[in-house]
Amino acid sequence: MDAQGRGRAGGIDPADQWVFDPKTGSYELRLDHADEADPASGTGSPPSDITDPSGSASSFVPSSKAAPGPAPRPKTAGGGRRDVPGQRITGRRGGAKPGAKASVKPAMGRRKPKPKKSAKKKALLWTGGTLAFVLVGGSLGAYLLYEHFNSNLNKVDVGINNGAVIKGPVNILVIGTDKRDGEGNKGYGDEGSVGHADTTLLFHVSEDRSNATALSIPRDMITDIPECTTKKDGKTKTIPGSKGVRFNESLGQEDRDPGCTWRTVEALTGLKVSHFMMADFNAVKRMSSAVGGVEVCLAKDIDDPKSHLKLSKGRHKIEGEDALAFVRTRHSVGFESDLDRIKLQQQFLSSMIREMKSDDTFTNPKKLYNLGDAATKSLTVDSGIGSVSDLTKLAKDLSRVNLKNITFATVPVVDNPAEGKNHKTVVLDKAKAEPLFAMVRQDVSLTEVKEKEKKEQEQADAKQAALLQGPRAEPAAVRVKVLNGSGRIGAAQEAVRWMQNSKGIVRSSNGGNGKKSDKTVLEFSPAQADQARRVADVMGLSADALKETSGGAAPAELTLTLGSDFKAAGTPVNAPAPAKAPEGIQKVEADDKNICAK
Repeated sequence: MDAQGRGRAGGIDPADQWVFDPKTGSYELRLDHADEADPASGTGSPPSDITDPSGSASSFVPSSKAAPGPAPRPKTAGGGRRDVPGQRITGRRGGAKPGAKASVKPAMGRRKPKPKKSAKKKALLWTGGTLAFVLVGGSLGAYLLYEHFNSNLNKVDVGINNGAVIKGPVNILVIGTDKRDGEGNKGYGDEGSVGHADTTLLFHVSEDRSNATALSIPRDMITDIPECTTKKDGKTKTIPGSKGVRFNESLGQEDRDPGCTWRTVEALTGLKVSHFMMADFNAVKRMSSAVGGVEVCLAKDIDDPKSHLKLSKGRHKIEGEDALAFVRTRHSVGFESDLDRIKLQQQFLSSMIREMKSDDTFTNPKKLYNLGDAATKSLTVDSGIGSVSDLTKLAKDLSRVNLKNITFATVPVVDNPAEGKNHKTVVLDKAKAEPLFAMVRQDVSLTEVKEKEKKEQEQADAKQAALLQGPRAEPAAVRVKVLNGSGRIGAAQEAVRWMQNSKGIVRSSNGGNGKKSDKTVLEFSPAQADQARRVADVMGLSADALKETSGGAAPAELTLTLGSDFKAAGTPVNAPAPAKAPEGIQKVEADDKNICAK
């Protein structure tokens, strides 16, 4: 074949090389045409009447007439592109004119010319051909799509590299930054800002994936920011901590990265963060448009010139700039505070989750692609989920949570008493916050459960509580190995020394480091239940911390894995969490469609 695609081997039409084999029920490539007679001349195959200017099968076109020599080069239009006629769809040969009847019958063994196809059949063939191409090229297409999404993602090494899928509870730190530079982020005031932790949620998913709680952390809350280490351009920098500053300064200020916000949230809540995801203004615009809009509800008209939100009372489906304006507005709702804006954000996120989990999204390839493209373009993540593959694993794991068991709650705060009457900041309301954090740490759902589910939970709780009922072994008879999963150096040895010297459990031993865990867990066999009760009493463990194993021979000793809830030897580890959230906690259930902002 020459550079122009002329001179097919034997002059055979590629379409005629594929023959249906009734034995196999499929088409097979036939390459035995070399000795076939030409129906017109009887002396071999005619010269090709098809040119392929681009070298691809999709460019086959008929010449205006038969020619013994090479077909003339197609003329080029402006820009170097060739103007070529449409693809040949008939089975003409040689110099036969369009519409002319064949003068000679086909040679023996040749298939009869196919009748002209109807427009409907052409469409079916075209669709089938496209489908075949997609199926054959599927692996390549999937790879290219994967690479495309992967190249969208930004990663930050925060010095902690957890796996995408974690056994036990998962805590995802979601940070919305008010960074103003970059494409799509300009025009919102304070251009050039390094960005703060403007909107922050800690999304906690229970160990059994039955429920989730998203804690919104007010940006203007006064707190302490611990010392943190950042990595940038191969250089490591330690940033000193700050006391009594706004929470949103945990990002951006003094070159703090998301790892600094990560450590601030851990210190505040007592929960170990698993991963972080950070997004800018574009995330709201892109993702709301990708799902076809997010439904919100307003109890009154809103016209906020600062956020540019102008919506009438009632329900609206918003996307793009309107969606961004909705989550940014605060001057037209409630008391015009950041806490009122958080309520809007929780309503918006609940609605977006409903939209993302709807059949309309999951069965729509275009929506799925747009959502994946928007999400990866807008996200910065930690290295533990720094690829589409890892993000997919995480999403699949967390998708098991039922929508009705997802609750958004705001960390309880009160006006900062140090500011007198002119309140601009808030401080943690410890009386309400500590019980709330304890509930989250111990996987207690904030969702108001139905009566049937409530009874089932009560039965499960009673069964677990029964583990603490019964005789206690003498301290000297207890054999326990202590593992350190708290993340605090020396915790296991501290606990062992205290149990031996203060509680008489002389057969306790230091097993070294264990897997990091939020919660302290005591594992034992049924035959060791009396020993387990003694250790539970000594350590101040609740029934939830006891894990009775079954099957196989009983181990020689109990295994106590200290979690991050272990504060110090002699301090009860995990007193039972409240069964119900403190009164006055602001919360929104994700499946509640009747919320309207006031």
